[in-house]
Amino acid sequence: MQDDDGGRYHDLHPGWDENPIGLERAASLIRTYEVQFVPGLLQTPDYARAVTRLSHDDAREVDRRVALCVRRQALLTAPGGPTLWAVVDEAALRRPIGGSEISRAQLDHLIALSERPHVKVQVAPFHFAGHAAAGGPFTILRFPGRDVPDVVHLEQLSGALYLDEPSDVEQYRQVMDRLCAQIEPLDRTRAILRAIRAEL
Repeated sequence: MQDDDGGRYHDLHPGWDENPIGLERAASLIRTYEVQFVPGLLQTPDYARAVTRLSHDDAREVDRRVALCVRRQALLTAPGGPTLWAVVDEAALRRPIGGSEISRAQLDHLIALSERPHVKVQVAPFHFAGHAAAGGPFTILRFPGRDVPDVVHLEQLSGALYLDEPSDVEQYRQVMDRLCAQIEPLDRTRAILRAIRAEL
């Protein structure tokens, strides 16, 4: 994988057939569901660092991975960038990654991002005992133009899996649609985030 920086992040995504940053930038809509962590595109640098330290001890490696996370987020403010619709499980929002201060700052960041016109954040709260996306986290990337099929991204420990068969994509799209219909509506997001923040 080559990118604008001469491929310096190639080894961070072994097995990916395409430039993940390029795919996100090319998308017109990114829909993602996360269970354990705040989605990478919405993480503060401190939160991203705390998440990365869970599985990496080398300081330089942590710095590189955080830099990649921050670089990916540039698409949220780029002219003509994609719409991001993120569904985050309440467990991820309450998990004290990096400690209470970092968690509160992360929630403040989510509240601010949710006010942007191209960023939608929805919460899957605990009181919904089960929902359509119980199988785990996933991301659907939609691209402009009819010639480019939607892609489902499933992140794994040693890389990532991309699904572009229409039947697979449609299954995940239906799951995402049902999930968004079952959980708290978008206009409740900021109140939920503030309530969680107040309890940390």
